[in-house]
Amino acid sequence: MPDLVALSVPPGPGFVRHVLAAWDAGDAVAPVNPGLPAKALSDLLDDLAPARWITETGTVSRDHARPVATGDALVIATSGTTGRPKGVILTHEAVRYAARITSSALTVDPGSDRWLACLPFFHIGGLSVWIRGHVTGTPVSILPGFDATAVMEEAHEGATLVSLVPTTLGRIDPSEFRKILLGGGRMPSVRAANTVATYGLTESGGGVVYEGRPLSGIAVRVVDGIVHLQGPTLARAYRDDSPMLDGDWLVTGDRGELDASGMLTVLGRADDLITTGGETISPEPIEERLRSHASIADVAVVGIPDEEWGEVVTAVVVPVDGSHIPELAELRALVKETRPDFEAPHRLIVIDELPRAGLGKLARSVLKLQIAGDAEADR
Repeated sequence: MPDLVALSVPPGPGFVRHVLAAWDAGDAVAPVNPGLPAKALSDLLDDLAPARWITETGTVSRDHARPVATGDALVIATSGTTGRPKGVILTHEAVRYAARITSSALTVDPGSDRWLACLPFFHIGGLSVWIRGHVTGTPVSILPGFDATAVMEEAHEGATLVSLVPTTLGRIDPSEFRKILLGGGRMPSVRAANTVATYGLTESGGGVVYEGRPLSGIAVRVVDGIVHLQGPTLARAYRDDSPMLDGDWLVTGDRGELDASGMLTVLGRADDLITTGGETISPEPIEERLRSHASIADVAVVGIPDEEWGEVVTAVVVPVDGSHIPELAELRALVKETRPDFEAPHRLIVIDELPRAGLGKLARSVLKLQIAGDAEADR
């Protein structure tokens, strides 16, 4: 049976050599974040159960390994925004199909285009850039990570295509690229015309909906307000064999709407909703409003359990300057200018940094646990 090879090597030629060697041998690869803390790394390796673990210093054989199936290409750990990461198994057929339909949607020309990879390869959004180039024969330049100066230098040297997360878009000149894929976070309210908003999950093989429209071979439906995806890019299984599909549909856990033309609008995670006083509230519009406050550098809105209200709308704020912290009354008034009264926060918590998982996604469940732990410690 084929083996799983865990790879803790930074993006670059060495990473590519190890991946291609594993694939040539019929094995699958699990890219692992080289910067993980020791305990998190140990837990992830135990969960993934690779036969070998390759680092920059050598290869380590591991006990209790579990094989993969013939045809498996990758095992990608989810970002862990809702708890412990899970290994997602993608086949060669799935990653090739994804590479082709995304390249077709962007009208990629291997003779004139060049990809720039500058996102982590231990997430599907970053690794997909190299895979597109590998499958279609399009040149790829690889940076060890996002650096605005280096990204612009690559653009000036001929890179035409790049994949970014929304938080990095404002640090570069978008006009230097032909197309910029954006995913992994809330889209900016104003963005350049050459940007492409993508939607997808690790389980869908990355972004498979561009600007609200499913790519070739991908089907989208919304059932009871939840987005479902179907198509040949979907993962084969979870590494722990837990259920993934409902029939042949992936139930994403994201709330969404389809208009009459089939355009998908994603509204956020279903488990992020706040229920207070009989009202159900989405945190994203409140967060967007609060970000307009000059004293707020970052913010999350969560529901804190409450005996009377069910949950209390709580603003968790990272201030720009610790010497000037906005008052709760200010924030309530700001929200009520554009949102219903019941969406205005009833509680304010100030912290130094919001917990974020892969590609900068807010780890909302981790934040809730952190807040609950702080409250327990104060008792």
